[in-house]
Amino acid sequence: MGSRVVRATQSFRAFVMLLAAVFSSGLLCAVVAQDGQAMSAEEKAQVREQILEMFDHAYGSYMKYAYPADELMPLSCRGRVRGLEPNRGDIDDSLGKFSLTLIDTLDTLVLLNRLEDFEEAVKKTVKDVRLDNDVVVSVFETNIRVLGGLLGAHVMADLLKQRGERMQWYRDELLHMAKDLGYRLLPAFNTTSGLPYPRVNLRYGVVNPLSRTGTETDTCTACAGTMILEFAALSRLSGESVFEEHARKALDVLWEKRQRGSNLMGTVINIHNGDWVRRDSGVGAGIDSYYEYLMKAYILLGDNVYLERFNTHYSAIMKYISQPPLLLSVHMHNPTVNVRSWMDSLLAFFPGLQVLRGDLKPAIETHEMLYQVTKQHKFLPEAFTTEFRVHWGQHPLRPEFAESTYFLYKATGDPYYLKVGQSIVEKLNTHTRVPCGFAAVQDVRTGAHEDRMDSFFLAEMFKYLYLLFSEKSHLPFDIDDYIFTTEAHLLPVSLSTAQPPCEGNNTDIYTAQVEDLFTYSCPSAQTLFPNNPSFAKTIRDSYKYLTGVGRAPHTSPVRGIELPLHDTGMEPVEFLKSMGISLTPLTDMAAARAKDSQKGVYRVKLVAEVRHTPEEEEVVPHIVQLISPPFLGRTVLTAGPAKFGMDLTKQEHGMKGSIVKSVPYTACGHIENPIELQGHIALALRGDCMFAAKARRLQEAGAIGVIFIDQREDSSSAETPLFQMVGDGESTDDITVPLVFLFSREGAILTAALQEHQNVDVLLLPKERQLGKEKTEKLNIKFRLAKEGELEDNEADAGTTIRLVLESDVESEAEGEMSEVVPPSTCTAPTAADRQEPCSLEQKDPDSTS
Repeated sequence: MGSRVVRATQSFRAFVMLLAAVFSSGLLCAVVAQDGQAMSAEEKAQVREQILEMFDHAYGSYMKYAYPADELMPLSCRGRVRGLEPNRGDIDDSLGKFSLTLIDTLDTLVLLNRLEDFEEAVKKTVKDVRLDNDVVVSVFETNIRVLGGLLGAHVMADLLKQRGERMQWYRDELLHMAKDLGYRLLPAFNTTSGLPYPRVNLRYGVVNPLSRTGTETDTCTACAGTMILEFAALSRLSGESVFEEHARKALDVLWEKRQRGSNLMGTVINIHNGDWVRRDSGVGAGIDSYYEYLMKAYILLGDNVYLERFNTHYSAIMKYISQPPLLLSVHMHNPTVNVRSWMDSLLAFFPGLQVLRGDLKPAIETHEMLYQVTKQHKFLPEAFTTEFRVHWGQHPLRPEFAESTYFLYKATGDPYYLKVGQSIVEKLNTHTRVPCGFAAVQDVRTGAHEDRMDSFFLAEMFKYLYLLFSEKSHLPFDIDDYIFTTEAHLLPVSLSTAQPPCEGNNTDIYTAQVEDLFTYSCPSAQTLFPNNPSFAKTIRDSYKYLTGVGRAPHTSPVRGIELPLHDTGMEPVEFLKSMGISLTPLTDMAAARAKDSQKGVYRVKLVAEVRHTPEEEEVVPHIVQLISPPFLGRTVLTAGPAKFGMDLTKQEHGMKGSIVKSVPYTACGHIENPIELQGHIALALRGDCMFAAKARRLQEAGAIGVIFIDQREDSSSAETPLFQMVGDGESTDDITVPLVFLFSREGAILTAALQEHQNVDVLLLPKERQLGKEKTEKLNIKFRLAKEGELEDNEADAGTTIRLVLESDVESEAEGEMSEVVPPSTCTAPTAADRQEPCSLEQKDPDSTS
């Protein structure tokens, strides 16, 4: 044990020293950008000033139009106050009536040299912010945004006070507020396993009858595993160890629950018995910051156990999840099987984490893939397929791609990443700036805005962009002395010496991994760039035209075939391997081209679906038709279908039933009103968990159908393309009830009707079978222009005749052209029941004349 402690201390000190050397110099070696000219100091200064102006616009708009509300609604130019705006479901759990955006922005003000604004903002926080509100909040979001924001601001305030320039009045008020909030979050850890509840009432805790929470059984891996930095910092700054102990206990439980064969983690876990609820394993939503915090806990706290655990997981990630340049989710118990064919935008943080570990090649590969996606869609869609098409079109101004861009620039010094950062700045200004701030993008395909500006936009985006274009002399403190939390709050690495690691913090049953060059040290310039200044460019070039954007037309000397793959759930790569086909990585294609004479070498194009690609797949519109009085079928709402559950297109009469709201509304926890749902159609809000998980719970509760309602404000079928809801990567054969999806505007009509009339009957069915809508019978008719006298000669044999009526001037023109044979034409004419006169055709009785 003693040798381990010595080794941990020495390796940690070496790590921090090397980390400081990397980032203090701003680059590892002198790299001349091969992709374009280096950016001059004047150009960097211009971009830096542009970033400051953008921040002033965003922060100023919040303070002018929204404060003291939690967030700004940039399209409405007002604050978002929970309870006064339409409920968005779980997304609102980050709002606690504690001026969220102000607290989340505090240390950004210092970094950007807005010191006067910082001092004024701290005074407002101390004077106005209350933390004892009777509101249920997300433990995870409150920890990283509010507790992290208070701690980061306290560190900055203390730093400025010690310099004697500002904050001389400050008496650790922010630290006291942080400790108060920490104690309000602690009741969430009162579970049999030690994993925290996902939500807590700031005033009443969890088990209190007034808390309106505590019935949840599940939480995400990231939710339970992203507490250690803030809680440990709070313990070491306040001297009260209880916070760090609870956060460490949660990490210990998660580590013990890893899959021992693959060393992978699931995404959702039961907080009481530790059983995995969702077994898909990736590096994106639901699990991302768990890995991040293991690595950063080692850097911040100096405890070697966290690094050992991170390295164990990292080896598994690189073995199973990393399929360069992609990062695909797999099944934790069977990691050779991909569980989905799309990626979410939160994984964009991972290249930055790989930089911290020193594994630059895959970081460069994945970052370049993400950059190509942004070039195609302007921003990273919330989710995109392995073919780089949009899966979910939203972009809520997430900062993860900017974060990785910053870390890659600091590690390589390659000006290419300055150009990437500049493109981020320009796109934000061009496509998201509005008079009252910056608005999220509702759909990257249409460019429509959403009335939200999340606090992380100010907390993270502007930090990373400003640092990207800044030298150390532009900053009010030495950035190398701090580590970023997942919300980009700044905690001093000196906390590692504040107190020894917690007793008993060891990795039980730890199987040593094969240690690579970067296991215990930050990489050196010679290791990463061995006399090759174009190292990063060489890696990027393999993925330069990954999405097809900017590619010049060319013919490949390598023969190509298309291999159609049926949608059987077997992944393309595994399917090919099972056929005995060997695969050549993209990076090796250049070598393949040089060996054209080699027989049997093909470039294989994988077709994910035989009939349609995801973008072309037809979405059959469905409807929710209100049929009870006073609506009587006159109110019809356009809905999207699902790829699972009952197929309404095969049901002659659709599904009829009364609607009842699910409790909880998101249907992501235990269903509390099964008696009311029995035999009714459930209403559930989108978000927090997969559609399939919601459907299963509601079906088990007795619902005969489910209507999902979008949580995004002002979305509508008129402005956003319909889509089909998809499953969770596992079999959905057990889901047999019909499922439809309403955008928020249509959903608001339905919920308003329910609130006003209490009992509302609806009919779910395909739009083409809408109740009360007469079908138009169409008749395909071929006609040609007859020669003069021809019709009269054959009238005896004719039935009902369609005659083309020509005006006199048209008729005279036609006569001169009748010497040519007129080919038959096709017209669609309705039956008499339609009472229409289409195509300038008159239907005549055989005995009538023209």
